[in-house]
Amino acid sequence: MTNGETEALEAKSDARAAFRYPAFVNYQFARFCIVVATEMQAVAVGWQVYEITKRPLDLGLVGLAQFLPSILLFLISGHAADRFNRRNLLLLCDFGFALCFALLIAITLHGNVATISIYIVLVLLGVVRSFNGPVSRAIFPQLVPPEVFASSVAWGSTFWQAATILGPIVGGMLYAFSERVFGHGAGPAAVYACSLLAAAIAVVLMLRVPSQEKERNKPSATLHTVFEGFRYIWREKMILGAISLDLFAVLLGGAVALLPVYAREILQAGPWGLGILRSAPGVGAGVTAIAIAHNPLKKKAGATMLWCVAGFGLCTVLFGVSRSFAVSLFALVLVGATDMVSVIVRATLIQVATPDEMRGRVNAVDMIFIGASNELGQFESGITAQWFGTVPAVMLGGIGAIVVTGLWAWMFPQLRKVDQLPLKEL
Repeated sequence: MTNGETEALEAKSDARAAFRYPAFVNYQFARFCIVVATEMQAVAVGWQVYEITKRPLDLGLVGLAQFLPSILLFLISGHAADRFNRRNLLLLCDFGFALCFALLIAITLHGNVATISIYIVLVLLGVVRSFNGPVSRAIFPQLVPPEVFASSVAWGSTFWQAATILGPIVGGMLYAFSERVFGHGAGPAAVYACSLLAAAIAVVLMLRVPSQEKERNKPSATLHTVFEGFRYIWREKMILGAISLDLFAVLLGGAVALLPVYAREILQAGPWGLGILRSAPGVGAGVTAIAIAHNPLKKKAGATMLWCVAGFGLCTVLFGVSRSFAVSLFALVLVGATDMVSVIVRATLIQVATPDEMRGRVNAVDMIFIGASNELGQFESGITAQWFGTVPAVMLGGIGAIVVTGLWAWMFPQLRKVDQLPLKEL
């Protein structure tokens, strides 16, 4: 065996090293179940709400209802992730997800569904997510040793993307099948019931994750310590640039919120088509995550991230102008692939460069940026679609993402000049 073959075999072994740790495996499968559950629920809520109101603005309100709690609670949730047992907090969040899915079942089965009742449950879901996001990311570096953390980030993204692929497909097809077999109104109830089952499985898996944690300096509950996450990100311009780039690019370029309109009015695809379209970015992202897990970015990581974010905007424009289901599907696959590069670079920078004792607070701030780009981006898309029309809204958003990328490359040279992703002891 040549030296090159030996090195390739060792690299492949190291890429899978994270799976030797049961805590990592159980956590990832629990997270997989929760993401599948929330993705199924998102497909059902989007189609259900649009079927009731026929207004893109109401799809925007779906995102706003889930974003508002994170704005109000992110300082508390980040502090909680640093102060309390992270495994136990995740268990409470999984129970919270299950409760929200049960409430959606009850509302749907009651009949004469009012959108306000759905929005109320989505606000509760936003509360759960505001705690789940920071703690799930803060616990991640504790599950594996430092030497395999970089590959575990990519594998974690692979699990997440696999869930974002499976969840919408199952949700959309289950919705369409139940409506056809059991009649009108059965679709959303069946999807929410499956989401509840997935959340219950996640609870069982999280119980198998050890609750013991590494010793860390737990912050006191003062205003100074609560705001330390903001101050840290502001000082670290490289991290600030990576987080804010994702915020504004996805905020402007998010086409996912308007997929129910495309599936129903433009592509004539029905709820099954909505599920497939919503899963397409996950396909592209999952393939990219696997590729990076086996072949990590070894140089020019910052420049690669910037080019990929610009590609994200370009692919969003392509989706916006498409009238073909196949072309739209391909464009969304590319949207997910380009976005995943940004996700992995940003996640690695934040998790590796941040001290463990304040990782929860920094991740809470990052989750606000992500929430703003996703859920608030849905609201922005709903408003612009209501004002200008669905297709112009998506096209303008994609162009905006390209412009933002150029501005950030100029404003944050530290980000542009990142070569190798930092690897230091966690």
